[in-house]
Amino acid sequence: MRAEGQAHIERIEAALALVRKFLDWDRALRRLDELNARVEDPTLWDNPKDAQAVMRERRRLESSIGAVKEISQEMADAVEFVELGEAEGDDATVDEGLATLAALADRADEDKVQALLAGDADGYDTYLEIHAGAGGTESQDWAEMLQRMYTRWAERRGYKVELVDYHAGEAAGIKSATLLIKGENAYGYAKTESGVHRLVRISPYDSSARRHTSFSSVWVYPVIDDTFEIDINPADLKIDTYRASGAGGQHVNTTDSAVRITHIPSGIVAASQIDRSQHKNREIAMNMLKARMFEEEMRKREEAASAEHASKSDIGWGHQIRSYVLQPYQQVKDLRTGVVSPTPSDVLDGALDPFMAAALSQRVTGEAVEVEDID
Repeated sequence: MRAEGQAHIERIEAALALVRKFLDWDRALRRLDELNARVEDPTLWDNPKDAQAVMRERRRLESSIGAVKEISQEMADAVEFVELGEAEGDDATVDEGLATLAALADRADEDKVQALLAGDADGYDTYLEIHAGAGGTESQDWAEMLQRMYTRWAERRGYKVELVDYHAGEAAGIKSATLLIKGENAYGYAKTESGVHRLVRISPYDSSARRHTSFSSVWVYPVIDDTFEIDINPADLKIDTYRASGAGGQHVNTTDSAVRITHIPSGIVAASQIDRSQHKNREIAMNMLKARMFEEEMRKREEAASAEHASKSDIGWGHQIRSYVLQPYQQVKDLRTGVVSPTPSDVLDGALDPFMAAALSQRVTGEAVEVEDID
């Protein structure tokens, strides 16, 4: 087997091994048998809510298990094809088999990510909040760059993006913004972005052209529906109204229609100015508050995300997840997984999927991967 073929095989085997580990393979096979038996039970639909949950879990397991088995078989067939070509000295057959292995490796990586998106809320839409750190105009400009980066990422995936809340900076950029990103698995992908993002560059606001370091934080939480029960005592809420602001004059309201809700016991704040109706903004902000509280509970349960929330931490050196260096060299490096891109312009234009895939994988392995360049 040529070196390139062996490399494809190793990629496929690594991806399948990760999925098997994530699924707890033997347990998943037993669970699928149990779910198939339940589907045969005519009383299943006596409780439609439970039945829907069973069907969702069954579809997910069938898809993940079926993909592993199918790719394993196709890899074995391709290897046999290559070995046959090598034995007969048929380069065309060998090349065809190697091309099949390369395509299987790409598919295995894609299926791996899909299999890892199996959390309770991974398939949901998501809110993504951005907050500028200390540093005035520098950090506020960086926060606006992040807003554009995530908007471009969402658009690349065919997601819909709405600006729910927005607070402009004094001179440039933004103090904070909240995006509502709608699309399949939006939260599952974006949840890996929560944390502090660091920018190093020659400042466009410094007349001496000195290098500056700026920080902004990102907080991601899912848009939940009525299947998630979140109890909130109205007495624990502080509700404020204020005049909406926006990125342009057409977005600015002249009435106090924007709403901010603070959950006093936890300190969690949710705000909306997306609608001209104060009543509608209050409804949106309340849904955001429930989503935040749900996400907070999920984080407590998930050991991989046991660190303090970015919004409750200092926005500085100690809580970074990614570093974006524009000067004196060009590089974006994820500090959790070691994944590196030598083209920050592509990353800032929304090329985030490799970073997200590596972070999802790390949640399963619990280990940082070797440093990987993204071409």
